[in-house]
Amino acid sequence: MATDGATVNKTFINSQTSNFLRFWRTFARNKIAVFAFVFIFFQIIIAVAAPYIAPHNPYKGDFLATWETPNRFHWLGTDDLGRDVLSRLLYGARISLSVGVLSQLAIALVGVPIGALAGLKGGWFDYVLMRVIDVLSSLPTILFYILLMVALGAGFWNLILAMTLTGWIGIARLVRGQVLSLKKTDYVRASRAMGGGTFYILKKHVLRNVMSPIIVSVALGIPAAMFAEAGLSFLGLGVPSPEVSWGQMIGMYQPYIRTAWHLTVFPAIILALTMLAWFLLADNIRNSLDIRD
Repeated sequence: MATDGATVNKTFINSQTSNFLRFWRTFARNKIAVFAFVFIFFQIIIAVAAPYIAPHNPYKGDFLATWETPNRFHWLGTDDLGRDVLSRLLYGARISLSVGVLSQLAIALVGVPIGALAGLKGGWFDYVLMRVIDVLSSLPTILFYILLMVALGAGFWNLILAMTLTGWIGIARLVRGQVLSLKKTDYVRASRAMGGGTFYILKKHVLRNVMSPIIVSVALGIPAAMFAEAGLSFLGLGVPSPEVSWGQMIGMYQPYIRTAWHLTVFPAIILALTMLAWFLLADNIRNSLDIRD
C-alpha cells in the first residue's frame, strides 16, 4: 500500500511538472508577452529600489527650479514646487503597483471562497448571494468607488478596501460558475458519497481545478485597479499628498497641460504602458493555461 501511495504521489508530481513545462513553452513562444513580463518585473524592481535609485528627494521642493522642462539636472523636469518628476515617478510606481496587486489579492481572498461555497452548497445561500451580486452589479462601478471613498476618506488602505468591496463580485461569479460544472463530476460526487465535507471538497477537488481562471482574473484585474486608482486620484479621492501615484500626478497637473506638458504626459505614458503590459501578460497567461492535449 505504501508503494502504491508513493507511486500515486510520484505520478501526480510528474504530471504537475509536465503541465508547468508545457505552460512555460507555450508562454515563451509569444515574444511580446515575454517582453511585457520583463517590463513588469523591471518596474517592480525599480519600485522596490526607488529610495536608492531616485536622483532626488521626491517630497522636497526646490523653489529655484520650479516648472522646469526636461534638462540635464532634472531629466523629466520639475513641478510647481521644484520637485523632480523622475523621482516622483519612481516613488509613484510603489503606490500604483501596490494598489493594483494588493487590491486583487484582497478581492480573490474574499470572492473565491464566497463563489466556491455558493456553487457547491447551492440552496438559499446561493440564491441570496446571487441576488446581492445582481444588486451590486447594477450600480456603476466608478460611482460606487466615489461614494465609498467619500464615506471612507482618501487614503491608500481605504482605496484597497473600496476596491475589495466592489471587486469581489466578478471573481465570485466566475468561481461559482466553475464550481457548478465541477460539482457534477464523478470525483466530486464520489468524495461526497464517501463522507467528504464541503470544506474538504473545496480544498482537495474544487479550488485546485479553478486556479487557472482565478489567476487570469487577478492578472486582468491589476491594470483595471491601477486605472481605477488613477481615476479616483484624478478626482482627488485617491492617495493624498505628500504620497504620490501616477494617477495623482496626472490629475494634479492636467490643468497645466499646455504650459507644463511634462507633468502630465510622462506619468500618463508610464501608466498606459504598464496597463498594456499587464493586459498582454494576462492574455498570454490565459492562452498558455488553456492547454489541450
